[in-house]
Amino acid sequence: MRQLSLDTLRTFVTIIQQGGFAKAGDILGRSQPAISLQIKKLEEQLDKRLFEKKGQRYIPTSDGNWLYSQAQRMLALNDEVFVHMSDAGLRGRIRLGIPSEFASLLLPSLIGEFALQYPDVSLDVTSALSRNLLEEANRDKYDLVLALVEDKNVAQAQHWVSDQLVWVGDANHLPTSKQVDLVLAADGCVYRSRVISRLKQQTVPWRIAYTNSDLGGLTVAMQQGLGITALAKRSVPENLQILRHKHLPALGYIHIGLFQRQQNAPSLQQAALDTLTAFLARRLMGD
Repeated sequence: MRQLSLDTLRTFVTIIQQGGFAKAGDILGRSQPAISLQIKKLEEQLDKRLFEKKGQRYIPTSDGNWLYSQAQRMLALNDEVFVHMSDAGLRGRIRLGIPSEFASLLLPSLIGEFALQYPDVSLDVTSALSRNLLEEANRDKYDLVLALVEDKNVAQAQHWVSDQLVWVGDANHLPTSKQVDLVLAADGCVYRSRVISRLKQQTVPWRIAYTNSDLGGLTVAMQQGLGITALAKRSVPENLQILRHKHLPALGYIHIGLFQRQQNAPSLQQAALDTLTAFLARRLMGD
């Protein structure tokens, strides 16, 4: 029976997250030749190339990107098992920052599962724009942040996954060729910036008809026919429909990352934090 080494998968994931073999070696305490040998053996085991060289950088191939997503899920589950087996006596508080659209998707199951496993650890949740959650001035306010980020910031995340940005709205109020009416979050929202940037590149008229930073408020506006918006595909609620229309430009992809903001948490608090991270990573990578 063929089996993958979790140690090798952790090396593989670290290379991608740190942006290179040398940086991964620094994090893992191994030499660059040792790191390279692990990846060579993994490629031989899978009979696939996982990296290709572009200039001075090694970037994952399409097979490498697919494996990266699966490896993150496997490592998150592995880490969760060890945390669960050493959770006696956990007390304290975990402060989680999360965008509102993911709060409605993840929190109902998260709160119930976390409370059962850690009844003496309180979960303090704040919903806000990703930019605000990640501001350096707010670092001390959160232990863990789930946030939407562009390419330049994703390497700072402990776990991340890419997702397609899609147009969403109410099925009874589709956009026309005359004008695209938008309901968007406030300035600073990643979705808003991407939507405006892409619409400016085409000729169909558009306007912002309504602004609200809460997904609930945007949803009501869409159901009233005020306009459409954009969301990460895995966060689209059941009461909204993904829209495909010839006058709506493709929006590309965005990264969803988990950022541990407090690096020196007490050991018992860290155990609960690791469990929370593993839960969110499993849900994000598995959807």
